[in-house]
Amino acid sequence: MPRGKRGGRVSALEGCREEEAPPAADAVPSVLWASGQQPEAAAEQILLRGIFEIGRDSCDVVLSERALRWQPIQPERPTGDSKYDFLRKEEFIELKDIFSVKLKWRYSVKQQKSGTLLGITLFICLRKEQNKLKDSTLDLINFSEDHCDIWFRQFKEILADFSNRPKSLKILLNPQSHKKEATQVYSEKVEPLLKIAGIKTDVTRSTNVLAHSLHGIPHVVTATLHIIMGHIQPVDVCTFSTTGKFIRFGFSAMFGFGGRALALAEKYRWMSPNQRMDFAIIKTLAKLKPEDCEISFLPFNSSQDLEERAEGSPKSDYNDKWQMIQGRFLNVSIMAIPCLCSVAPRGLAPNTRLNNGSMALIIARNTSRPEFIKHLKRYTSVKNQFNFPFVETYTVEEVKVHPRSNISGHNPEEEDGPYETTSGNSFPWNVDGDLMEVASEVHVRVHPRLINLYGGRIEEMIPK
Repeated sequence: MPRGKRGGRVSALEGCREEEAPPAADAVPSVLWASGQQPEAAAEQILLRGIFEIGRDSCDVVLSERALRWQPIQPERPTGDSKYDFLRKEEFIELKDIFSVKLKWRYSVKQQKSGTLLGITLFICLRKEQNKLKDSTLDLINFSEDHCDIWFRQFKEILADFSNRPKSLKILLNPQSHKKEATQVYSEKVEPLLKIAGIKTDVTRSTNVLAHSLHGIPHVVTATLHIIMGHIQPVDVCTFSTTGKFIRFGFSAMFGFGGRALALAEKYRWMSPNQRMDFAIIKTLAKLKPEDCEISFLPFNSSQDLEERAEGSPKSDYNDKWQMIQGRFLNVSIMAIPCLCSVAPRGLAPNTRLNNGSMALIIARNTSRPEFIKHLKRYTSVKNQFNFPFVETYTVEEVKVHPRSNISGHNPEEEDGPYETTSGNSFPWNVDGDLMEVASEVHVRVHPRLINLYGGRIEEMIPK
């Protein structure tokens, strides 16, 4: 089949007459498409079969219910020719990895109102190393408009059957994140992919502390492709309440050192986020002080069905299972997700998961400042951050934290006092990076798989 000229401007925009192609990834060499286990072709119904140019080869292309397969059309050679067998090797992509299809056009300066149809462009989601996803393209070149129209319509019907993929999105964008470059990153890397996928968007401003734990990697293209491909994960959510009154939902919380550091950082909003947090951590460490607490918790029952958990535990044995510890604690962490982040690549709670119905309760009892700093530094490495005599870990379903310290004992007159809250008579909590101030006991309860969010496979999230 004759190849078109390589010059001129090419557009893969469906049915439109634009001179510039949409931003898209470079095409990946065809040998990479066939990575992974090939779906069984024998029992599949063939939808279409035709000839397209792929790369620089004329190929026999077959579209079935689950995959698109192709192999180069070669002249006949003697049977048993190993080189011939290699050239005839079939390659494929699974249809579930296609997220958009466009007609491919070439435009020249003289063609102002119409262009030359070159074929079809498929937009593909590829899985790379370390949980990373990559967008790529596959061009099916054929100059016949009737031929391309039949294939194009068939691909559109197939994509429409992926009902779990979003058609419109409310984007929550934090303009202060990524060194205040979040808006630019969205415009350059996220928005073009959403447009190619045909997803309508409405942008508002917020923040998302779940991204790293959901995707296993701080990679904006991976996060975007998980959304486009409709990769949905159920996620556990915590409720926070005090004296029987609901306060908020959340995924992770820190009381003691983590809460005080955030309370101090909030007083320096004029600094950049990283600067004020670093400053607050150093100053809180300089004035390190434990909280006298009583902590009661309900241990995680792995044998109980998650649906039964959602309905509540029987009252007959509910109260008998609670355990209680008390003492002076430097920090108390309660986390329903791994809390992967740049400073803790294994996660702040590496032994928990996104949706197993449990929380990690991590307690750091009173110790010397150097020992506590060693504990904090362990989070940045692959070493076990809990391997200290003053650190205790529990897997729980519910936690109640009852501070016994005298709030009035905190010195509000001390300049930049890290224990002072905005209300002056409350204890600071760090809940998903937001400051929560409560004057009395806080009850935290995990609700298994309460919401569905876009993200990767659970077992791939935690680095080994």
